Amino acid sequence: MVEQRTENRSPATKLVSNPQLLVSNFLKSRRQGLSLRSIEFYQCYLNRTRNVIGFHITAQDISQFLSNLGCSNGGKHAYYRVLRAFYNWLYSPRSGYGLNAQDNPMLLVESPKVERKILPSLTPEQLAYLIDQAECIRDKAIISLFADSGLRLSELANIEQANIDWQHRLIKVVCKGNKEGLAPFGQRTDKLLQEWLSEYNTNGKLWDINHWGISIMLRRLSAKTGLPCNPHTFRRTFASLLSKRGIDSLHIMRLGRWSSLSMVDRYTRSVQFEDSLKLYTSIMD
Repeated sequence: MVEQRTENRSPATKLVSNPQLLVSNFLKSRRQGLSLRSIEFYQCYLNRTRNVIGFHITAQDISQFLSNLGCSNGGKHAYYRVLRAFYNWLYSPRSGYGLNAQDNPMLLVESPKVERKILPSLTPEQLAYLIDQAECIRDKAIISLFADSGLRLSELANIEQANIDWQHRLIKVVCKGNKEGLAPFGQRTDKLLQEWLSEYNTNGKLWDINHWGISIMLRRLSAKTGLPCNPHTFRRTFASLLSKRGIDSLHIMRLGRWSSLSMVDRYTRSVQFEDSLKLYTSIMD
């Protein structure tokens, strides 16, 4: 059996490991299906894993690398996901290296265990407070739109005015994988957006600020109010508020442009706990 695996790996023995070239080829293969931020994420992590990038890396090498990391298990899991994506590509026909998929070292690497935390979402009162505390009409409109639509940061930052359907309160956005999707918004957001656009000329763009500026604004508002204020919190808030109002997971998945129901369950986990806690309290009291 050992001799057979050696023969299967023979094409790799003729290849010279060049981590920089391998990472570059991997990123080129991903560019058409991922956002710029996702590409930057892969590049950042792969640049830190050069010691375990190559044709002759073993599962033990990767496991030892992950074990020696000084970050939390959540951080280690991020490295694990990136390495898994890289090696799945390297040992697939798409890479062009002719490697045997059964020799992929990641098949023998255990995933770091990550604690499943119940992450926060905002109540309607907290959301209204954040909007009230925002410094300008633009920031108020951004926060309201985040919560109304469950938009990701990249989706919200790149909105064009021409993509807004004011009659039906829908916005055409570019989602993960360069797919088009529709994001709904409510009356409050409609009013704030109309007010913002009546005061400022953004030359066809919806905002006069990019995604970095939006992130800085949200961090500043979080420090001011003491409330979690980031795109993921607003996305959880979007899903949680819909769930509390009786919208089922399938509709939430479509409205939030998720690709699976399991993702919706992750974002509404806090609601599920709250509902169970209310039932528990009613029985025990």
